[in-house]
Amino acid sequence: MKIQPRHIGFVCRGESRDISVLKALIECIREREGGEGFEVVLDPDSAYKLGMQMQGQRISDMDVDLLVCVGGDGTILRTLHYLKRPTPVLGVNTGTIGFLARVQPENAVSTLRNLILEGFNVEMRQRLSIRVMDEEMPYAMNEAVVITSKPGKMLHFVIFVDGEELERLRADGVVFSTPTGSTAYAMSAGGPIVDPRVNATIIVPIAPFKLTARPTIVDIESEISLELLGTKDAELVIDGQFYRKMVKEEKISITKGEHALFVEIPDRYFSRLLNKLRSGEDEEI
Repeated sequence: MKIQPRHIGFVCRGESRDISVLKALIECIREREGGEGFEVVLDPDSAYKLGMQMQGQRISDMDVDLLVCVGGDGTILRTLHYLKRPTPVLGVNTGTIGFLARVQPENAVSTLRNLILEGFNVEMRQRLSIRVMDEEMPYAMNEAVVITSKPGKMLHFVIFVDGEELERLRADGVVFSTPTGSTAYAMSAGGPIVDPRVNATIIVPIAPFKLTARPTIVDIESEISLELLGTKDAELVIDGQFYRKMVKEEKISITKGEHALFVEIPDRYFSRLLNKLRSGEDEEI
């Protein structure tokens, strides 16, 4: 069943190009029957930069049918960390490459107009639930990374899958990735590209000091755990947005998390992927 959005939220990175796109999108809604029957909600920074009289609303308080993120993938990842309700997200890419931000700025207004007129279907993407001991962390849309806090110093750790030891090694760290995040840090660390429709978690060691250490793909329903064995401190980094220091003998548990919701934009995934990767060769990330 298609969703017909009437309550629409906006989050914007805040650079001049982003604000220009945001302004055009809001005007698009106002033009629709004078904006009657629609509610527009902006995050506080965006409302301020647009000079609007309306009071901004924190992302965590937004209760909307559709949330439009204007920026890059980082804007979407930050937004997902703050969202408290299952909300379909549409990303408008004013960043560099943009795997999650699927709509280009020149197509943003026409895309939003079509979504308002015709409604949209929702695409669900896997996320990972992360716990450190008894402490709940934000969901990981792309990946959770455990990495040495001192460059040049390796970590010593052991990884278990459903209670069975998978790997015991020394390395700079390890990436636990969703299929969506397989084209992010995991790919840079030598991991495979995985179709987002596959229900899996990808485990990729970072610079392991072991010839037999290789990326591993396990079922998304598996419980993965990691325990630090050495005395060196580490950092837990989730989606490049959330950081937590880890110390010896702390354990991380990684399981299937709550899905993230995106507006379904039909396309040819692997063709788009190839184009993004080729364009990235000339981009400054």
